[in-house]
Amino acid sequence: MADYFTHWLDLGQRLESLGGKLPSIFCVNWFRTDENGQFVWPGFSENARVLKWMVSRIEQQAQGVEHVFGVSPRYQDLDWTGLDFPEPLFDRITSIDTEAWRQEFALHDALFEQLAYGLPTSLREIRADLEAKLLA
Repeated sequence: MADYFTHWLDLGQRLESLGGKLPSIFCVNWFRTDENGQFVWPGFSENARVLKWMVSRIEQQAQGVEHVFGVSPRYQDLDWTGLDFPEPLFDRITSIDTEAWRQEFALHDALFEQLAYGLPTSLREIRADLEAKLLA
């Protein structure tokens, strides 16, 4: 697996050095729950609202707010036509849970230990940088 990561990182560097544009990467979590264990996001059919924002970001036509992991849409950046989804719920699903991410980073440590032989140094550096930003 470490060799696989190295391959893709090397390929990305080669493509960039030749003037290629790497694809944008987005991360979503449609499954954030409330205190009753119910999903906060209204459901699959509403995902198109976020996907539309992603495409607009790729085309450099949408705004967002920068944070430790990249850029997320602000409430006003999504088209809410026909959906009553209040801003406090949106804030809940786009917030960054520092404690959950501490636990996630511990899992990364365990994986990185398993992949120690051949693991690209840049992955450890990126992980350390993200954790430092998160805990700052």
